[in-house]
Amino acid sequence: MRKQAAIRQADILGVLKSSDAPMTAYQILGQLQDGEPDIAPPTVYRALAALTDQGRAHKLESLKAFVPCRCDHSKSLPVLAICEDCGLVDEHDGGSLVSRLDAMVTPSGFSAARHVVEIHGQCGNCAR
Repeated sequence: MRKQAAIRQADILGVLKSSDAPMTAYQILGQLQDGEPDIAPPTVYRALAALTDQGRAHKLESLKAFVPCRCDHSKSLPVLAICEDCGLVDEHDGGSLVSRLDAMVTPSGFSAARHVVEIHGQCGNCAR
């Protein structure tokens, strides 16, 4: 029996929230297959797309991985600080940057659909 989309999304969000590190779609799939062997990759990808569209998860484009959203970003900008040593992803509110970013790209006719900033480096624990 197939699960409803909202239930599937909740399952996937639960997997993301239980992880200390970003997860790829196939890592999520692997965890879900423990209890549901017939689940297929397109199901996970559809749910992840819905979660990112809803702002409940973020796709880390540089890592091809996902993390749960831990802030309220309605009309805001998630700034994701990614530790290249331990994999920690720290989320910050970059709302004050939105107008500056839009002003930067608008002269070329570009219209932003969404804003996400990824910063790579070392977290405070790894930099010591």
